[in-house]
Amino acid sequence: MFNARPVNIMGMEWFRYDIARYTNPRAVIIPLVLLVLALIFLGYTTATTGMPVKPGLDFQGGTAVTLITDQDEAGIRAFFTGYPLESVTRDVGSRQYLLKFDAMSTEENERLVQQITGRYPEASINYIDETFGKTLQGQAVLALLFSFIGMAIVVFVAFRTFIPSLAVILCAFADMAVTAALMNIVGITLTLGTTAALLMLIGYSVDSDVLLTMRVLKRRGALEEKLQGAFRTGIIMTTTTIAAVAAMLIVTTLWNVPVIRDISAVLLIGLFVDIYNTWITNAALLRWYVEKKGVSP
Repeated sequence: MFNARPVNIMGMEWFRYDIARYTNPRAVIIPLVLLVLALIFLGYTTATTGMPVKPGLDFQGGTAVTLITDQDEAGIRAFFTGYPLESVTRDVGSRQYLLKFDAMSTEENERLVQQITGRYPEASINYIDETFGKTLQGQAVLALLFSFIGMAIVVFVAFRTFIPSLAVILCAFADMAVTAALMNIVGITLTLGTTAALLMLIGYSVDSDVLLTMRVLKRRGALEEKLQGAFRTGIIMTTTTIAAVAAMLIVTTLWNVPVIRDISAVLLIGLFVDIYNTWITNAALLRWYVEKKGVSP
């Protein structure tokens, strides 16, 4: 999709964006296969966990414990044998640990609290009831659904043409679906933070797709020149964002800030997925539309 022939941009030699080397069906077949595989994987996860992405503590309920100890992870896990300890995370360069337990009965959770306070009296304990977690699940799904519907309405109003609008919406949906499937693969759970990251991804995906669509439909000139011009602008925007998000991911991983780390990871995955969907899937659909309708000046 991206030709290796050099092209001079801002005094630097970059590769040339040349989707014309491929037929429209050939250009979209791989993204569509990836989307179908992602939907199958999300369907399987829904059947096994009740949600397309494995829910985290926020949505399935459970207990989060922050404590300070000289014990290693093996000693901590041994101390909590018999309880559903999901993860143990240590802050870099400190003696502070974050423990996450899966949902338990009220009686079991009370025993856990007594055991923690007996050995770690200064520990911080946060409990999320399973029923409350289910409520948050519903709210998160509604937030994603209404955001996507609102985005679709705005796109159709802005372009007033079916195929270009559908291409933008399809690419935004593919970004969400493939990113969600990759979250399951790499082990990122769905929490309030990662839900916010998916909402941000909707906005970013639409932004890059609208840039491409506006350049192709509204500007004069040869179709390939408009595609290349849109790509130069869009890829600079995306790579700059990727660099900033990658730096945030590195810092929050080193300093063990799990909420921001997971948000950064989801955004980073989504940005790379968006590059493919915008500049291959959407570009191929737009090229087919322009050639078929003859709307290019």
